[in-house]
Amino acid sequence: MSTPNGFPQHSRVCLTRSMEGGAVQDLQAKKAGKAAKKEAGGEGAPPKISTSVSETLKLLPEELKANMKIKSITPRPPRKPRLERAASLDEKSWRRWRRFRTSQESLTDPNETSSSNGSLREASPSPPTRGRASPCNPCCQQDSLPSSPDALEASPVGKSRGGASDLGKRASEISSAFGGLLRGKGFAGGKPRLSQIMPARPLPPMELNVASHSLRTANRIDSDCLDYRHYSQHKFGRVSSSLSDSKLQGNGTLFDNCSTDSMKSTFSVLTPIRAKDVRSRSYLEGSLLASGALMGAEELSRYFPDRNIGIFVATWNMQGQKELPVNLDDFLLPTDPDFAQDMYVIGVQEGCPDRREWEIRLQETLGPHYVLLHSAAHGVLYMSVFIRRDLIWFCSEVEYATVTTRIVSQIKTKGALGICFTFFGTSFLFITSHFTSGDSKVNERKLDYNKTIQALTLPKNVPDTNPYRSSSSDVTTRFDEVFWFGDFNFRLNKDRETVDSILNQNPSTDVSKLLVYDQLTSEMSRGSIFKGFQEADIHFRPSYKFDIGKDSYDTTSKQRTPSYTDRVVFRSRYKDDIQAVKYSSCPVIKTSDHRPVFALFRVKLRPGRDNIPLAAGQFDRDLYLIGIRRRTTRELQKRLEQKDQRSSSICSIS
Repeated sequence: MSTPNGFPQHSRVCLTRSMEGGAVQDLQAKKAGKAAKKEAGGEGAPPKISTSVSETLKLLPEELKANMKIKSITPRPPRKPRLERAASLDEKSWRRWRRFRTSQESLTDPNETSSSNGSLREASPSPPTRGRASPCNPCCQQDSLPSSPDALEASPVGKSRGGASDLGKRASEISSAFGGLLRGKGFAGGKPRLSQIMPARPLPPMELNVASHSLRTANRIDSDCLDYRHYSQHKFGRVSSSLSDSKLQGNGTLFDNCSTDSMKSTFSVLTPIRAKDVRSRSYLEGSLLASGALMGAEELSRYFPDRNIGIFVATWNMQGQKELPVNLDDFLLPTDPDFAQDMYVIGVQEGCPDRREWEIRLQETLGPHYVLLHSAAHGVLYMSVFIRRDLIWFCSEVEYATVTTRIVSQIKTKGALGICFTFFGTSFLFITSHFTSGDSKVNERKLDYNKTIQALTLPKNVPDTNPYRSSSSDVTTRFDEVFWFGDFNFRLNKDRETVDSILNQNPSTDVSKLLVYDQLTSEMSRGSIFKGFQEADIHFRPSYKFDIGKDSYDTTSKQRTPSYTDRVVFRSRYKDDIQAVKYSSCPVIKTSDHRPVFALFRVKLRPGRDNIPLAAGQFDRDLYLIGIRRRTTRELQKRLEQKDQRSSSICSIS
C-alpha cells in the first residue's frame, strides 16, 4: 500500500518516526556518512552505501517531510477467503514435506536456496558495515544495507535534490531491502529467482520378502510394457504411488519384492495392458510363443519361474471302514517339507460308503487355498484332484475313464480309474488301481496291468501334446507325465518268521533286506510290468497288514506276511522331468489294515497353446463352501474348549 506521493506505507511510518529524532541525530548521521566516504576513498575500493534511514531523510524534499508527519494509518479491510480445490491426503503430505525441506535448506544454505515467498537471491554479497543505529524501530537496528557499485551510481546519495519518481524508486528499494534484512538476506540487483521445486517423496524401501517357494505368483511387467515407468511418471507425476500401494504400506502389510519392483497401473496391482495390445491378443487361439497367450511361456514364467510344480500323490486302502480318521493333517500335510504342494491327488481303494463325506474331509484339511478340480469313482475306487485355486485357469477340461478287471463281482472292487488333463503345455495322467490279491497270483496281477493300459480310453477331446511318441496299445505313452498308484497287492516272497526277524533287527528305516524278496521290484527289473516306470527308494516299513487301531502286524490265525502292497510309480516322456522328493507312509492313521502311502514330486512344466478346450476355472463350489464352513466351526470349537479349560481350573490345597 502506497501514499498519495507514491511512497510505501510501511517506509512512511518508519521515516516519520525517524524525523522526530531532531537535528542532533541528523548531524550524527551526516558525520557517519562522511566517515564512511573517507574510508571508501582511502582504500581505493568501489564506493559503497552505508547509511541508516535517518541519513536518507535529509535528501527528501521539504514538502514530503511535511506530509510524512501524519501518524494515522488507515486500516485495510480483511481479504475475502479464496476458494480452492480440496487437496487429497497425498497432496497435503507432499506440500507439508516440501515446506519443511524448503525452510530447512534456507537455514542451512541461504546463498543457494531462496524462500518461496518471492525473496531475491543474493548474487554477490558484500560484508556489512556497522553504522549508527536509529531508534525509530527495532527493525532498523540491523546492519547497514550492502549494495553494488551499480546501485551506488543510481542512488541519489551525493545529490541534494531528487525528483518524485526517483524518491519512489528509492523508497521501493528501501522497502525491499528491509524485507530482505528481516528474512536474514541482503539486497542485490540480480535477477529474481524462484524457489526450487522439490520432487515427490520416494517410497520407503522394502526389507521383507515373503515370496512363496511353492507358488511364486509375482506380478511382473510384460516385455511390451517396459517403458511404462517413464510413461506413468510423465503422465501422472508419480511412480508406484497408487491407492492400493499406499494402503498396503500404511497398514504395514507385507508383500514380496517382486510385486513392489514391478510396474503397476495407477489404481491396481495388476500388470498394465495397453489398449492396442488387447486388440491384438486372443485367449482362445494362440501359438506357443505368442505374446499374452494364456498357456504361453510368459504366463508360465510368471507363476513358475523355475517351471517346476509340486505334486502330492497318495494311495490308501480304507478297507471299507465307515469310520474316518479324526485328523488328516499328518497324511496330507506332513511336517518334513516346509511348504504345501501345488496339486494333491488322492486315490482310494475299498473306499468308505459315504464318498461325499470323504471329499469334504479332504477339503476341510487342505483349507481355502485349494479347490476340487475333479473327482471320479469306479465302484469303491475313488480319486480326487485338488489344485491351488490360483491355477485353475491353466487347466484343460478334465477327462476320466474306468476299467473293470473282475467281471464276476457285481461290486467293482478290482479295476482301474484314470483321470487326465493338460496343465499349461504338459499333459498329466493319474491312475489308481486295485489288482488281484493273493500271495501267488503274480500273473493275474500282470494281466490286470496289461488290460488297464489297453482298455483305458484316454484322452478323448484334449489333444495329445506329442502324438508322434504315442502308442494306441498303451495309454501311458499318450501323456507327458504319468503317475500310477494303488493297492497292487504284490507281496514278499518270504515266510512270516523271516520277515519279522528282519523287521526286529532293523526297527529304523533300513528295509533293504526286505526289498530283496519284493515281487514288484523283481517283475519291474525283468520288464514284465510297468514298462518305463520308476519308483523312488523305499525307506518305510511294509504298509500291510496291520491290526486295526494298532501298530502290530496281523496277529490273527492267518498270520499274513507283511508286504509292500501300496505303491506309487511314475514315468515321463522326457528324461529327468520328474524328481521324487519324498516317499513314505503315514503310521498315525490306524483305521484300516493298510497304512496310507504318499509321495512328493517336482515336475517340470512346458508352455502350451491356447487352442485346447479349457476348464474355464470350474471347480466344485458347493464342496468348497462346506469344507471351509466346517473348518471355521472346528476352529471356533477348539477355542471355546480352551477357554473352558482355563476357566474351570481348580486349585487344591493339601
